Amino acid sequence: MTEAEILFNELPGNGGDIGLITLNRPNVLNALNHTMVNAIQAQLTKWQDNKQIKAVIIQANGDRAFCAGGDLRHIHKSMETFFRDEYQLNQTIFHFPKPYIAFLDGIVMGGGVGISIHGSHRVVSDRVLFAMPETGIGFFPDVGGTYFLPRLPKHTGYYLGLTGARIKSDDCVMLGIAQYKIPQTSFYDLRDALVNTAFDKDANVSVTNIINEFSITPDTAPLQPHLTQLDDWFAKNNMEEILQALQNAHDAFANHAIESLNKKSPASLKITLAALQRGKKLDFDECMKMEYQLVRQFLKAHDFKEGIRAVIIDKDQKPQWQPATLSAVTPAMVDAYF
Repeated sequence: MTEAEILFNELPGNGGDIGLITLNRPNVLNALNHTMVNAIQAQLTKWQDNKQIKAVIIQANGDRAFCAGGDLRHIHKSMETFFRDEYQLNQTIFHFPKPYIAFLDGIVMGGGVGISIHGSHRVVSDRVLFAMPETGIGFFPDVGGTYFLPRLPKHTGYYLGLTGARIKSDDCVMLGIAQYKIPQTSFYDLRDALVNTAFDKDANVSVTNIINEFSITPDTAPLQPHLTQLDDWFAKNNMEEILQALQNAHDAFANHAIESLNKKSPASLKITLAALQRGKKLDFDECMKMEYQLVRQFLKAHDFKEGIRAVIIDKDQKPQWQPATLSAVTPAMVDAYF
């Protein structure tokens, strides 16, 4: 890692300093590599115990992406340790004892979701594009996806995790993926306000009050009219029933979901659905243990390697999934992953 891939600063402030993390690989959409993951982990461990640090902000340079995910092209030789360390970082963020504020602008996907959504405060600009697209590369929505997706309202998390659908800022706020929408041009002013304000005894409440002064009312979320349908379609017990419900809808929105699902790895779809159903009953740390167990199985399997080849390496967008159909993915095959 060159020094410039990730930047750490301590902004001197009123009542304490702000720890600032800046992702700085805009040319590759701020994709996370292993060294960046370890660097953030080490820095958060220091700031966690530093009484002078009152809160942490994570942001990114460039106007296209906060973080488009893990840099799978370059970590494929050490994937198991990358995922282990990435999940450890997700847990550190989830349990971080101080306000952890994510400034989200542009693309936020996969690993970028993992280093933001588990913090105390998530702020989105009107340019955010959020997705968990892992089933499209023969994988599953990880980085805590098995925890937060099944807890989103009306089975929308099942829809997002299975189809890889992309949503924008208004949907993110409606679903609770983010709590605040702020014009991107106000990010610096908000940062200054956080630096220059002494927090009260409850730091999280103080941060919430400051952000509220900058937040704007979201527009009507595009998913809003479909919530009842999504709750019906994606509450089914298995993938075959979900697809049947979508086909029975005879509806343009449902047809688009069918089209998306038909391109995904059948094994990934069934394993993802099982992981979300299990994750709904587990606490965060239990979900992360389950995800690491799943990762070790995915790394041995055909579809993840094939998905990376087709989508990231060769970019022919023509993965040859094995098994090729949902009906060929047996319950025993799914259970073996867990």
